[in-house]
Amino acid sequence: MKKQVASVEEVQRKLESFCVYQDRCHKEVEKKLEEYNLIPEAKEKILLHLLQENYLNEERFAKSFARGKFRIKKWGRVRITRELKFRDISSYNIKTALIEIDEDEYVKTLYELVEKKKSLIKEINAFKKKKKIVDHLMYKGFESDLIFKTVNEIL
Repeated sequence: MKKQVASVEEVQRKLESFCVYQDRCHKEVEKKLEEYNLIPEAKEKILLHLLQENYLNEERFAKSFARGKFRIKKWGRVRITRELKFRDISSYNIKTALIEIDEDEYVKTLYELVEKKKSLIKEINAFKKKKKIVDHLMYKGFESDLIFKTVNEIL
């Protein structure tokens, strides 16, 4: 549904607060812009303003996204990369974002997830139990070689 808005300045203010509330990627801001009946020149003017005033910064978005998804949702690098690509983030910014994840913390989190999942699975068959843990960690987006190494150490 298109929203009726009085002026370009009003839309610009709304999008500024949209970006200030939480780091946004270009795709989210462009989608939000589509909600308003604006001519392409006005949309470009607003996007340019947001970029120049640093309301919209893809590198900052990618870094905070990677940190947040890893720390809060315990996602692995594969899933974070996939989600960032889905949001049309550049390869350079994805690489930069993944540097934000501390390697020791990453491995520690993987071990914690294996232990937690191991205690939750009631499966008696060792192979089935291992498969369930591996599937869970693959879904979370951890690298398969790291998963197998960790699971084999613990089980």
